[in-house]
Amino acid sequence: MLEALALNLAVPVEPALIEGLPTREVRIAFHGEEQVCTGPLLTDVLANLGAPARGDVRGPALMQAVVVEARDGYRVAFTLGELDPLLGAAPVVLADRCNGAILSEVDGPLRLAVEGDQRGARSVRQVAKITLVAIP
Repeated sequence: MLEALALNLAVPVEPALIEGLPTREVRIAFHGEEQVCTGPLLTDVLANLGAPARGDVRGPALMQAVVVEARDGYRVAFTLGELDPLLGAAPVVLADRCNGAILSEVDGPLRLAVEGDQRGARSVRQVAKITLVAIP
């Protein structure tokens, strides 16, 4: 099941994807400015899509990566291990608001917020697609 899932999970990202999920605030540094962004953990979004959930990320799941792509084609990757709050150190949120405001068209409607990063390079704006892939 994990291998089939890893090869076939690619979903377009829309605000409905995060509806009803618990939210969390994270602080990020973005272009020299601190922002507080709110949204569900990326792991919770992935679990809703059938990916291994908190505590189930072991064995073959540790050889899977999540690729998050922006509308302009910019992409970043995370392993499921680094995203799992029981293994990784920094929360990654799929945010729909920062500093209390709904994201503008420039940043949203959804963006990644990676707490602990010194630069905002992995805090992808305008998230368009999430893909789960097997690492060879």
